[in-house]
Amino acid sequence: MGFRLPPMNTLRLFEAAARLGSFKQAAEEVHVTPSAVSHGLRTLEHWLGAELFLRDARGLTLTQAGQAYAREVHHALTILAGATEVFPGRRKATGTLSVSVAPTFANRWLLPRLPKFAERYPDISITIDTARRHVDFLTDGFDLAIRMATSSRPVESWTELVAETFVPVCSADFAHRHGAPDDIRLIERAPLIHVTAASEDWMAWFRAKGLQPATGSRRINVDTIQLAAEAAIQGLGIAMGRKPVMDSYIESGDLRELAGPAITLETRYWLVGTHKSFDRPEIKSFRNWILQELKTQSTSAPPRLQETRIQVGQSRNLRLVAQGQA
Repeated sequence: MGFRLPPMNTLRLFEAAARLGSFKQAAEEVHVTPSAVSHGLRTLEHWLGAELFLRDARGLTLTQAGQAYAREVHHALTILAGATEVFPGRRKATGTLSVSVAPTFANRWLLPRLPKFAERYPDISITIDTARRHVDFLTDGFDLAIRMATSSRPVESWTELVAETFVPVCSADFAHRHGAPDDIRLIERAPLIHVTAASEDWMAWFRAKGLQPATGSRRINVDTIQLAAEAAIQGLGIAMGRKPVMDSYIESGDLRELAGPAITLETRYWLVGTHKSFDRPEIKSFRNWILQELKTQSTSAPPRLQETRIQVGQSRNLRLVAQGQA
């Protein structure tokens, strides 16, 4: 006995409209016109013999029956999508990829390089989310996360991307204004910019160098690596330069290194997923691509961010969700 179902495309349109609360947003997600969404939902309502939405000047509201049906349709489509993505033997990378990324890594390293990923894999639609929160892959809808951690994870779902290397940085003007016999003396005299959310910061660098911070030294506290870099560029003090995410600041001349060479500590960037997720062609492609980019980084200059934003703005398969501070 065959299944008695309404047209499958109308179910997809209904799920998107119910979840997003908007015909327009549903149309953008499914890549059709708002009128096509409206027509499809009218078709579904006619097939069911009941209204799913209340339409008024304030927008869309699901009816009680629509709410119950939306939960079941969402659950059913989620099962179908999951079965399709883990289908054995699927080789072509198509579909969607949602990645939660540490804010500064996303803005200073990943975003300038994403046009190359889009060019190589035009059939993958990617979402980058920089919300600063713990990610639950089962409930939050993410496929991967890029996170900083100091300890290794001996499991297949954690892939080490790159180690952070530390070197103090400041603006050239700041170094000139606070002239000192050498870089260490400058670090002793100047305000130090600390990243409060970082597991390793100035104290880790002092220990690695066998030094002690100056007693009563002034400090400026910020909560992101990018804000520390911007504060240093503005001449507020000396920041801990974290490579590779601060490479572009140094390459451009906005910041100069002090007391080098850079030293490697415990912090690493990791690509995190689930055991099942790494079987998907989309995730395999992204993991191989990002590892190759990091491998070749030392032999090529970082892309210019301004030019990249123009290219990304023209791309159809990239969605950025910037939540929280970057």
